[in-house]
Amino acid sequence: MKVYLDLLKKIMDEGCDKSDRTGTGTRSIFGTQMRFNLEEGFPLVTTKKCHLKSIIHELLWFISGSTNIKYLQENGVRIWNEWADENGDLGPVYGKQWRNWNGIDQIQNVIDTIKNNPFSRRILVSAWNVSDLEKMALPPCHLMFQFYVEPDENGKPSKLSLCWTQRSVDVALGLPFNIASYSLLLCLVAEVVGLTPHEVICNLGDTHIYLDHIEPLKQQIQNKLYKLPSLEMPIVKDLNIETIKQLKVDDFVLRDYHCNSSIKMKMSV
Repeated sequence: MKVYLDLLKKIMDEGCDKSDRTGTGTRSIFGTQMRFNLEEGFPLVTTKKCHLKSIIHELLWFISGSTNIKYLQENGVRIWNEWADENGDLGPVYGKQWRNWNGIDQIQNVIDTIKNNPFSRRILVSAWNVSDLEKMALPPCHLMFQFYVEPDENGKPSKLSLCWTQRSVDVALGLPFNIASYSLLLCLVAEVVGLTPHEVICNLGDTHIYLDHIEPLKQQIQNKLYKLPSLEMPIVKDLNIETIKQLKVDDFVLRDYHCNSSIKMKMSV
């Protein structure tokens, strides 16, 4: 995860200070890319402790199509609490768009396309539904992802990669979650379609550090880097809305995760 630390340093050294919606202020750069090869390990940040179970819960919640935080709260995940209304509703955010964009199940379409037309250049999911933005508690930060199937030497589908696009990136708190979440999504889809998960690539727009995160991040940059862990996946035959509810967080086993201690940083909302 040295590439992540390099990004932190680049923003601190080269970023411009700006006001922002939350009133906290940010230091940011615009437009960057990072790549992670899952064959070298699962890309979970090691310079601080990351809570993988929360990441898994959130991703399963997205894939289930839910937009109410009840499931998250029942499982101790509080990252969406600040945006939900009194009933726990968030409006038509990620889960709604992924699984029911005006009646279209984009996740199922992706799986079907990889199986039936693997070298298509249209294997993608969008959460940026312009007609629904005003109804959302928070417009999508990570707004689109695309799959790419690489053939083997005989021209048959072999490896699966994922590239996601993010308009706004909280590098300290959000980005480690995003990297692990999309890596996990790639592993899940690869399991369903019978391919090997290969690369996760992120294209980042407004890539920022909140000003009150700069001092704790200086500490994090100095922390020891550890070898990446491995992730043992459950057997997954499908990702439809019903079968995804049968998956349990304990079905995912993280091996050899060595990391530094947690670093407390406030979330700006």
